[in-house]
Amino acid sequence: MNKVIKKWTESSLILKILIGLILGIVLGLTFPDVKMIGIPGELFVSSLRAIAPILVFVLVSSAISRAKKGTGRRFKIVIILYLCGTFLAALIAVFASYLFPVGIQLTTASTAAVPQGFEDIIKNMLTTIFSNPIAALAEGDYLGILFWAIVFGMALNMIATEETKDILSDCADAITLIVRGFIQFAPIGIMGLVFSAVSENGLNIFTQYGELILILVGCMFFVAFIENPIIVGLLLKRNPLPLLFTCLRESGITAFFSRSSAANIPINLELCERLGLDKDFYSLSIPLGATINMQGAAVTITVMSLAVCHTLGIHASLPVTILLCLISTLAACGSSGVAGGSILLIPMACSLFGIPSDISMQAISVGFIIGVIQDSCETALDSSGDALFTATAEYYIRSKDGKDMNFLGELKK
Repeated sequence: MNKVIKKWTESSLILKILIGLILGIVLGLTFPDVKMIGIPGELFVSSLRAIAPILVFVLVSSAISRAKKGTGRRFKIVIILYLCGTFLAALIAVFASYLFPVGIQLTTASTAAVPQGFEDIIKNMLTTIFSNPIAALAEGDYLGILFWAIVFGMALNMIATEETKDILSDCADAITLIVRGFIQFAPIGIMGLVFSAVSENGLNIFTQYGELILILVGCMFFVAFIENPIIVGLLLKRNPLPLLFTCLRESGITAFFSRSSAANIPINLELCERLGLDKDFYSLSIPLGATINMQGAAVTITVMSLAVCHTLGIHASLPVTILLCLISTLAACGSSGVAGGSILLIPMACSLFGIPSDISMQAISVGFIIGVIQDSCETALDSSGDALFTATAEYYIRSKDGKDMNFLGELKK
């Protein structure tokens, strides 16, 4: 038994995930009514969602308690990368929407509760940040978890003894070990998730709203394979593709099928460790990225808002579209504090064009229909970008300090 377990853990995780993916497709098309096949997928996502809040809190607290000089420089770089990347993604979505204008059928009103403006977003974010820390952990509110973890870590940094910090560090290592155990079941979980998606939706979703899906996915692919490599290449002055494909392969695939940035936080943390990055840095930047690095969300908000405009025959001037990019960027960064994420922020962006909420809210229904594809691609782009920009910031500071970047050198096969 030990030999079997060792052989399983040492074999290629990506290869096992690809096998699980293919099995999920075959089983979904062959036995769509056998719903039990999809249970491993639900259990996999549930396990990661359950452990991720505790993992983030302990890792961030431990990292802050042992904070050293130098982490702040990397932190500034990664925040700039997150925000600039999100803004450029929104700008790309604007250009794509005007090059390939797409309308949507507005027929069914949505009853979902949406924020009416930035006041609601700010209120939701502040309420989440200052919520009860135990409730934040229980409900997976990462804004609140990050805030209280930083506060707790700063307090420990000032008064805790080294022994206390060692205990917290040991707890972080123990939880990380548990997460690694969960990740070993990723291939089986992916098989269940793919089975559920194929058996429940089939290929019908491509026929209706096909053009809208194409422009959304096209923009996200452009961001992932053109925008992000250019940013990384300009900053590091070397070929960004090995790092890009590593992040997409090892983070993007699981994020695509789990459709949860929170569930993918442990995956990104392990990837950063295998990349040889500084734990004190990535244990902060990855949870933060899951909160504010929202390139896919910015694309969704922008494209869907302009689709409503095209449907109504509204033409926006250049200054208004630039303002839309800024609004989409800020709204996307705050989408983690809004139940329903980016889809529910479409009416707020539409209000910039004077579109009544009773019309723009209908786009939410369309968003939920195409969400199987849109949300999967959005999560894959956002989550893999967290790891990509974290590694980029680390390598950039290393190069500025005259240190060897060891570019992907410590990534274990």
